[in-house]
Amino acid sequence: MTMAETLSEQKNAGQKKGSGMRTIRKVLPYLWPREKGYAWVKWRVVIALGFLIFSKIISVATPFFYKGAVDAMAPGATVEPVFFLLTGAVGLTIAYGIARLMNVGFQQLRDAVFARVGQRALRRLALETFRHIHALSLRYHITRKTGGLSRIIERGVKGVEFLLRFMLFSIGPLILELLFIALILFFVFDVWYLAIVVGTIAIYFWFTFKVTEWRVKIRKDMNDQDTNANQKAIDSLLNFETVKYFGAEEREALRYDDSMRQYEALALKTSYSLAYLNFGQSVLITAGLVGVMVLAAMGVQRGDMTVGDFVMVNAYMIQITMPLNFLGTVYREIRQSLVDMGEMFDLLEQPAEVVDKPDAKDLVITGGEVSFETVDFSYDAERAILFAFDLTIKAGQTVAIVGPSGSGKSTIGRLLFRFYDVNAGALRIDGQDLRDITQASLHNQIGIVPQDTVLFNDTIGYNIFYGRADASLDEMIAAAKAAKIHDFVMGLPDGYETTVGERGLKLSGGEKQRVGIARTLLKNPPILLLDEATSALDTETERDIQESLREMGHGRTVITIAHRLSTIVDADVIVVLEAGKISEKGTHDELLKREGRYAHMWHRQQADEETDEAIVAA
Repeated sequence: MTMAETLSEQKNAGQKKGSGMRTIRKVLPYLWPREKGYAWVKWRVVIALGFLIFSKIISVATPFFYKGAVDAMAPGATVEPVFFLLTGAVGLTIAYGIARLMNVGFQQLRDAVFARVGQRALRRLALETFRHIHALSLRYHITRKTGGLSRIIERGVKGVEFLLRFMLFSIGPLILELLFIALILFFVFDVWYLAIVVGTIAIYFWFTFKVTEWRVKIRKDMNDQDTNANQKAIDSLLNFETVKYFGAEEREALRYDDSMRQYEALALKTSYSLAYLNFGQSVLITAGLVGVMVLAAMGVQRGDMTVGDFVMVNAYMIQITMPLNFLGTVYREIRQSLVDMGEMFDLLEQPAEVVDKPDAKDLVITGGEVSFETVDFSYDAERAILFAFDLTIKAGQTVAIVGPSGSGKSTIGRLLFRFYDVNAGALRIDGQDLRDITQASLHNQIGIVPQDTVLFNDTIGYNIFYGRADASLDEMIAAAKAAKIHDFVMGLPDGYETTVGERGLKLSGGEKQRVGIARTLLKNPPILLLDEATSALDTETERDIQESLREMGHGRTVITIAHRLSTIVDADVIVVLEAGKISEKGTHDELLKREGRYAHMWHRQQADEETDEAIVAA
């Protein structure tokens, strides 16, 4: 089975698991944590629910004051004092106003008390997702789409916020209020009032859920198209220069517009279906309201009920219909939130390919010897990369690895950082198997200068400090001087506070490489990997940076993955890699004397360079 098929199966499995109940179960621990030290979270949830219940009790009691005020205005009416103080229509109207104010007050207290719980849940979930994404394997990040991934996280976190706010404080309170009102209609009025209300609500719920389920499918397709459009936009912007090189602005715009056209069609379906849902809900609510009010009007005509009773029934029906009018929207958003959160939890359940053993120890460097012992490795079963690869790099030695594209050179660096585990054999540093040590300690002991140094969209100083965040300013400047970038930086108006732009695009290739060298020098690792660090630079810049790299390698174990052979003639050992196997090994002079693969590559590159120089001279 290929990796693509495996990822597809994992995705399908995730979609099957992405049920609403699973998502709710995942969220509950954030509201009711099992860890010690979070009793305050539980107390806040309990107090918020207490305020919620108080507000609903007051809410269903409020129409009684309204009824009393109306009845008190009838000729010859006598009304019992309220709270032993308020009597008559005026007093009952004041009581009605106070009750409404208390209802709103308890709701605001509920929101204020719960706010910290909700924000803590959002923060913890966002942090957990962010950490998990960084823990996922390089294989996952190579296949993922940045735009789609950011959208999944964004919608998932927003979904949690919506779910907490509306499910707890809209659906729950609505059910509680409906229960209270049903009891009042049954005991204060008549069973027929309750029957009409229950029937109306039942049909309303059925219609709302049925139509909303249909709309959720449309919304899911719309979200998928939104993700697709966003991914295309980000991909195009990240490749801005390539778009310009090929004059493809209009092609990219049409490609993006095609995604947005499909999004537009689905968005229109969503709007039309919403109009249908709203009108259908209004028909059902109006029918129930009219039915109950007709019963109440007949009761007043018979003399069984007062005008105040008629008004109270109307108040209760309005009290029911107002939250019901929002039910379709709230339910749809909750369903959508569950879908969005389900995608995010699927992401959280994506297993990390490389994990530390439970008893993993920190890497201890005693010299810096690196040994590949009969290593086999492949990214997928169809294509093996390394075969029985044996190589020992002694402490303090500089070893260069050369070979054609696809021979496995860059794979060696990825295995050294343990982005992948070997399929067979072992990779050791000072006798310690990389699978037995923590990844954090391993990464702390290895430095890298890659072919294309990617910088954060921050200042030059920040990017150098990234090598060692706890370094002093003097140490950072010393590293910059060693990388021969200090004078250039000091010539800038903002010095080390100069921003480098996204991916460092405001700097030239040579300047970026020097910042990368300074960053690695500040890290001061005992093992250094130079992954074709100068192959993308011009000859003059390459010579300058090669000098910095040679100085950087003193006293360290250095592995150089090289394309230009002229940069590695001083290496202690040169390894020629072909199709995942070592075909030759020795010093530059030894390999030239053998007149093998390395000598052939050397003579061809020398001829190419001489041709280029002749063309330039002409």
